Amino acid sequence: MGPLVTIAWTFLKIGLVFVGGGYVLIPLLHRIMVDQYHWLTMKEFLDGLALSQLTPGPLAILATFVGYRAGGFAGALAGTVCIFLPCTALMIFLTRRYERLRNIRLIREVLDGVVPAVVGLVAAAGWKMGSTSLVSLRDLALFAAGFGILQFTKVSPLFVILGAGALGYFLHFS
Repeated sequence: MGPLVTIAWTFLKIGLVFVGGGYVLIPLLHRIMVDQYHWLTMKEFLDGLALSQLTPGPLAILATFVGYRAGGFAGALAGTVCIFLPCTALMIFLTRRYERLRNIRLIREVLDGVVPAVVGLVAAAGWKMGSTSLVSLRDLALFAAGFGILQFTKVSPLFVILGAGALGYFLHFS
């Protein structure tokens, strides 16, 4: 299979399970992008995650980044289109049938079962990222500060990310 087809097929499959927000996919994305295809190093993966947080649809934008690294402009286009295609088609299908579907007991029960699993996947992603990126006291202090600000104030995550980036820059050069 050619690289472009591999990129398109990979992101099409990821797009099919893009349920519950992008964070539940971090372990899957890591396994595919870093371990399986070696499109990114672990450092590049974490950098891509960090940069993608500055954009709308953060983990979907990661598809563009990885597609570009693995296949240039065509790879970026394939990754972006293929990660959005399944969810867009599903939303078009579901919005036309929403009134009927929301009252079906089986669907409500399935969704009630998915929510705890999504929380577990997000926790696993946090553990994986934390165990590889929190390696110094400075990293732990920035983590604790960011967590505290987001948990106990109404400061926008955007400002926390920008502030952490600025602080990391100044700490690096001081």
